[in-house]
Amino acid sequence: MLVKTFGSAIHGVNAITITVEVNIDQGINFAMVGLPDSAVKESHQRIEAALKNVGYRIPGKKIVVNMAPADIRKEGSAYDLTIAIGILAASEQISNEIVDQYIIMGELSLDGGLQPIKGALPIAIEAQKQGFKGIILPLQNAREAAIVSKLDVYGVENIKDVIEFFKGEKELEKTVINTRDEFYNSLSEYEFDFSEVKGQENIKRALEIAAAGGHNVILIGPPGAGKTMLAKRMPSILPPLNLHEALETTKIHSVAGKMSKNSALISVRPFRSPHHTISDVALVGGGGNPQPGEISLSHNGVLFLDELPEFKRAVLEVMRQPMEDRVVTISRARMTVEYPASFMLIAAMNPCPCGYYNHPETECVCGPGIVQKYLNKISGPLLDRIDIHVEVVPVPFKELANSNLAEKSEIIRQRVVNARLIQEKRFADKKGVFSNAQMSSKLLREHCIITEAGMTILKNAMEKLGLSARAYDRILKVARTIADLEASPEIKTEHLAEAIHYRSLDKDNWGK
Repeated sequence: MLVKTFGSAIHGVNAITITVEVNIDQGINFAMVGLPDSAVKESHQRIEAALKNVGYRIPGKKIVVNMAPADIRKEGSAYDLTIAIGILAASEQISNEIVDQYIIMGELSLDGGLQPIKGALPIAIEAQKQGFKGIILPLQNAREAAIVSKLDVYGVENIKDVIEFFKGEKELEKTVINTRDEFYNSLSEYEFDFSEVKGQENIKRALEIAAAGGHNVILIGPPGAGKTMLAKRMPSILPPLNLHEALETTKIHSVAGKMSKNSALISVRPFRSPHHTISDVALVGGGGNPQPGEISLSHNGVLFLDELPEFKRAVLEVMRQPMEDRVVTISRARMTVEYPASFMLIAAMNPCPCGYYNHPETECVCGPGIVQKYLNKISGPLLDRIDIHVEVVPVPFKELANSNLAEKSEIIRQRVVNARLIQEKRFADKKGVFSNAQMSSKLLREHCIITEAGMTILKNAMEKLGLSARAYDRILKVARTIADLEASPEIKTEHLAEAIHYRSLDKDNWGK
């Protein structure tokens, strides 16, 4: 007897429906075809033990399992439940009348329990598009899948519950999530707040400008100056995610298996901080079975690279194109996968190996040429893609001892949101452009018109600091953001002067 059940495969951040055909005939054999990997082939033993432990069995006949389309490689253990239900339906141990109305996914334990799977959200989205009545999957993934409307989502803990459901002996409990309530209830849940930061008003100002325009930032300062502390608070002043961004972010984390147990929707901007020993594949994404990397996991959020010069140069260089294109394309012989990568980069570094170059009190002990060699670990093209370079100096004891709370993140965030609304209106008819940092050269000429006095200031700065053409563009973008924070339609000379101030690594005294 031939029976079809349905599962799903992940391709990038989307899902593809997989048809699992199970045919049982005379003879004794078990064959699995359709390009399954080792983990899928091993499901035979897991299914056999799981069924035996819940009172069922694999029939001693010729069983052929085909996973279509056959040209897509099937990977992982999430097809265990799909294949098991197909075998039971084909051997008439359960009814086969409604099994084709559901996407069925889950990894089996030997006692029949179900282990969580990756990509529950894109699988549920595809199931709804394909017109399936519902989806049956492990209980830990149910809330994540239930974000999708007009789809019955059943979270189960044991294969026995699924068997009894298809036999008509038991009703499964639907998982229902109010997506909007889930989203808005946790929209402002941030662990860190700028009110806890003593002093550092100039750094807060720089980060506010960065948040308002979506600019990349590098913080340069000695150990203990507060670079990491400031970076961790960056998500708290970024504009809140909208529902579309939240769903997009959740899909990426779902595919990567980074969703926490029983979580439904990521409603705060992600903050990723990989260690400097990370490989280029782990940062950008890839592998034999392509997975999203850290830059995609920080999509719509912040990627923080602490101790930037300690990262391998090859690792940093692979970021250059994603920073410009805001998408990562991973090509393989059989397929090409795209992952979104629209992130804000915050990098932190010591000014030299000892950490005290340009320090106001402690003397640097690095020898001649050492500072420049340290800075040369970061390529010029990468630095040019970072709009704001800012020096972080240690906080004096007087400010540390001050018990007064500083300005709260929510107040700063409101100014950032107001500036973003101006940009949203400005770029309303420009596809893929949402902030000043994303402006092309054409848009720069259109929206960053400066006065003759401003042009003189910029000309002098370019000649004195030896800035590149890209740095010229970055200064104009930052100046436009500063003007937006003040709700000024024009870029004034003071806006340009402040923007030029945020190019610390271009100054003559650095590394000389």
